[in-house]
Amino acid sequence: MGTATVAAASLLPGCASSASKGEKKACCDVPLNISFQEGIAPGETLAEKLDFMESLGVVGFEPGGRGLKGRIKEIQDALNGRNIKVSAICAGFDGFILSEDPAIKNQFDTTMREIVEAAGELGSTGVIMVPAFNGQQPCYPHTQETRDYLCEELHKLGEFAKSCGTTVILEPLNRKECFYMRLVADAAAIARDANSDGVKAMGDFWHMQEETSDYGAFMSAGKQYLQHVHIASRGNRRMPGEDGEVDNYVEGFKALKQLGYDKYVSFECGCGGDRTTLVTAAVNLLRAQWEEASCC
Repeated sequence: MGTATVAAASLLPGCASSASKGEKKACCDVPLNISFQEGIAPGETLAEKLDFMESLGVVGFEPGGRGLKGRIKEIQDALNGRNIKVSAICAGFDGFILSEDPAIKNQFDTTMREIVEAAGELGSTGVIMVPAFNGQQPCYPHTQETRDYLCEELHKLGEFAKSCGTTVILEPLNRKECFYMRLVADAAAIARDANSDGVKAMGDFWHMQEETSDYGAFMSAGKQYLQHVHIASRGNRRMPGEDGEVDNYVEGFKALKQLGYDKYVSFECGCGGDRTTLVTAAVNLLRAQWEEASCC
């Protein structure tokens, strides 16, 4: 290998030159912060669910946004003294941001801001939103003008979220669920063009069937925009591991470790059997694959 080739190779992400040993160690030390949506853990009450989560070392709790304002004290009290924090808030608003109907758009503006305020009070990383699902009508057409309008509206919403101490998080979906924002890079680019630190993006291993590479998807957002991650099995959207060998997240985890991603990987999935057994196995699988994922 010639001198120029060696020099070029030393600049590639993951190549461990002597100058990058400190970065290599930091990359390997990135923790996996597992979060559960509220329906994941077994238990009849929130306290029972949180007890189970603590027994597995789960450190994040992702509640739904509907009715969140009235649950602030309940959640704060339930988390008091625990090593669990609120991660993201999963939607819960009415209407949608790209509606052509002013009444529906007003529903979105009103309810979304209420959830954002509650998220700020709970110390949440952000409120997850989708600009429009396939079945939502009347909806602005998929044009450059619509994208410009979306970025303008997101700028206002992002600035409001920032004033509340939180963010709004754009979630790309697969094409069966939405026409808009199907790639993590799409969400990150819209977040960038919204020109507000209060607008971020996320990736969902289930929806990332649209991607050519899990690694590339997360790297396309970068640490500046990647604010949250959802995970599920990759065949039937159940607990990670329920679909066998296809439930491999190593390449995505490599990117997260290389980015120094310090937010949450949150379960959003169903369950095909005994919840206690399958949830425990899923957590163990993710930790094993996180260890396997080398970013160096």
